[in-house]
Amino acid sequence: MADEALFEFLHMEVVSYLFKTADEEKCIPILENMGYRVGHSLAERFTRDSSRFKDELDIMKFICKDFWTSVYKKQVDNLRTNHQGVYVLQDNRCRVLTQISASKQYLEAAPNYLAFPCGLIRGALANLGISCIVTAEVQNMPACKFQIMIQRSQ
Repeated sequence: MADEALFEFLHMEVVSYLFKTADEEKCIPILENMGYRVGHSLAERFTRDSSRFKDELDIMKFICKDFWTSVYKKQVDNLRTNHQGVYVLQDNRCRVLTQISASKQYLEAAPNYLAFPCGLIRGALANLGISCIVTAEVQNMPACKFQIMIQRSQ
């Protein structure tokens, strides 16, 4: 329980510190790159003793179940795909947003707090051989959707 609180407070403070000290347009890429490095390392650690994944969908299921549970202590609530390289992960109670507010008061600040999880997903998928673009969308706090667009090599 203490680990969860420490991670949440650290995440909040890192975001707050960056937005106070750095140029605003540089903050999101910095947070996203931090998440990328962490996600890349965690995916390597979590898959060290497991067998290879069969396909892209198996990798996404791993991200939604095992990876997300290891990081945020809960599974992603919903995974959808159009079977053409676009996946949507929905988290109805995103831990990084529950600490901000459950109301629409901080809706504009939500993308600042979701840059790290976007990088986390992108880094984990990169480690598993999937190049992608990850974006986050928040309509109602603390729910969010992460859209993953797979970049196929020509």
